[in-house]
Amino acid sequence: MIILLILFFITAIIYSSVGFGGGSTYLALLLLWGIPFTIFPVIALCCNIIVVSGNCINYARAGNLNFKLLLPYLIGSIPLAFIGGALPIDKKIFEILLFVILSTAGLLLLINFKTYDDHETSYKSIPYPVSVFIGGILGFLSGVVGIGGGIFLSPILFLIRAAKPKYIATAASMFILINSISGIFGQLTKNEVLSELINYWPLMLVVFMGGQIGNFVNIKLLPTRILALLTSALVLFVAIRMGFKIF
Repeated sequence: MIILLILFFITAIIYSSVGFGGGSTYLALLLLWGIPFTIFPVIALCCNIIVVSGNCINYARAGNLNFKLLLPYLIGSIPLAFIGGALPIDKKIFEILLFVILSTAGLLLLINFKTYDDHETSYKSIPYPVSVFIGGILGFLSGVVGIGGGIFLSPILFLIRAAKPKYIATAASMFILINSISGIFGQLTKNEVLSELINYWPLMLVVFMGGQIGNFVNIKLLPTRILALLTSALVLFVAIRMGFKIF
């Protein structure tokens, strides 16, 4: 359990430093450690909320919340995150889906990390219905598996040059926070997990601590590109470990 706590702590630092919650990696670690399958998503979603809440507050205080950018994605994601969370899923399908999500997210971050440019000046937009559709897909995946979805939304927004990096990071954090809350409500409709969740409070504590450190790193120390590259390396490493376990 001590090693798992350390890994959760490190994960929270790295993910929060780029505005993410770390849900996908928490899930993979829980799977690798043999934690009961039914509690996976709720632990990961709770950790997401704890980690990104600090980021959301700090970003909002800094005036980086672009609600116009975020709104269409939330319109699609909120109801479908709840629906996805309420759906039962077979453990093997869950493992394969999580492996695909980790691999795709890691590759997206790796391919696009050079686009994490703090000095970009030209930005584009995509049609409103397309944004709602993308949000819906990400929300559904978030609810089913137990992630926030920001690890997908962020590379998409960077790829299309949707806004300044600080606005995208804020949008990703808010997307994760709101989707995680919606997904938890969905998860609670199919499992009585609250009584079990209390047993994992040390994980919540270490991700809170890691999230605070990661947020400081984001603001004070490393360039956005380097942080994105580190996140990509972590995601791909965990995906490879998962691949060896399930295939």
